[in-house]
Amino acid sequence: MLQPLDSEASFIIYLDFKSPYAYLAIDPTRRLLSEAGLIADWRPFVLDIPSYLGSAKLGKSGKVAEQNRSPEQWSGVKYAYFDCRRYANLRDVTVRGTVKIWDTNLVATTMFWVKQQESLAEQCKSESLLMRFLDRVFVPFWKRELDVESVAQMELVLTDIGASSDGFSDFLSGEGSRANQIFQTECFNSGIYGVPTFVIPGSEDAAPEIFFGREHLPRLQWELTGRNGPRPDIAYEHGPEKPSGTQSEGRSLVVCVDFKSAESFLAVKPTIKACKERAIEIDWRIIKRPPLKKHAMPADTSNRGEMHRFFRSRYIARDLARYAPVELMNIYDEERSDWAYLGLLWLQEVGEKSTVIDNYIELVFQKYWVEGRSIDTSDSISEIFQTMGFDAHEFLVYLEEDSGLALSSRQEIDSELPVMTTPTYFLSSEPYQGRQHLPLIMSRLR
Repeated sequence: MLQPLDSEASFIIYLDFKSPYAYLAIDPTRRLLSEAGLIADWRPFVLDIPSYLGSAKLGKSGKVAEQNRSPEQWSGVKYAYFDCRRYANLRDVTVRGTVKIWDTNLVATTMFWVKQQESLAEQCKSESLLMRFLDRVFVPFWKRELDVESVAQMELVLTDIGASSDGFSDFLSGEGSRANQIFQTECFNSGIYGVPTFVIPGSEDAAPEIFFGREHLPRLQWELTGRNGPRPDIAYEHGPEKPSGTQSEGRSLVVCVDFKSAESFLAVKPTIKACKERAIEIDWRIIKRPPLKKHAMPADTSNRGEMHRFFRSRYIARDLARYAPVELMNIYDEERSDWAYLGLLWLQEVGEKSTVIDNYIELVFQKYWVEGRSIDTSDSISEIFQTMGFDAHEFLVYLEEDSGLALSSRQEIDSELPVMTTPTYFLSSEPYQGRQHLPLIMSRLR
């Protein structure tokens, strides 16, 4: 049996064929392997989507016939497909919405059948059985041309890629299925909850490192090739080096952040830097979202939904710490930040230059996340303005006059933006959730 967090390869990559994010991770991972001369251990992981995001099924008309999702879950699912299609279009790859949540245990077991016919080194070659298998399954599946729950179609896939099928039927009905079920359980219990997930196996000096999402590929390559040069941030691939459509009009970018969000804190400096290099003005919006929730290990470890939330919460905290320039002490803090918000509104209303406003935003995040100080008192924000060379008295006068009306009015306007998490960027009306989108956003604003 394989160990979920251990391998002879440089790293492990977990994929599920029903995940468009896993599909989009294949080509960038192949490029990493080719450029760095590394070997990866490609493994299947079967997502239990209903336990975390509910379930839905389309009827013959193409409309939802059955579903048990909350509005928040639907919003997350719809954005995920929108986001995947955006990047699929950059590569001329087809990603059609699925008609149901597929059971991918059969195709996972078939992948193990293929893997045992080659060594790890052979599996990573461009024309290996495994690479042909991944393409032969992912491409038609996301065109709705392959039934991954059909044994007959899996047998046809094996024939098409030139893999042996002698004994495959017995493998499916016996040893293979049993081993896959055990392995899937052990993977989940080891903290693997989503795909694509990359694992750098541990050593005597270090524990295994887990990276969830292809945005970590720059960091993964840096870690595995000697840590040469500056430590890279998360990033998706960028698009063509020219603007596309209406998104290129103007030189302004709407950036929605929450002063109390660690993800926003990590995004501010790279966002300002990227926009400054391209003379792009930032239209800052403050969108308050609930703080990160800390989930404890549930008493009932058989509750997969609660276990998923626990693993995800723990991973997010560890991932934030991995990229943060300082120790993050207050990622679960619920302190208010209205005074910091009022300071931004004042600067915007008096018509300060975008560079001044950018500086204010950086100083607020610095005060809260680096210095560990409050940003929700008049004194704390006045101190920031004094640092910037402003007469804090003018800000205090603004507070006494109509700041309450301005704050409620602006919050009402910004509440119309479809923001589920921060940071969220808008080009025209198109949302981009997370700083990993900066390369694509910048390429579209050139």
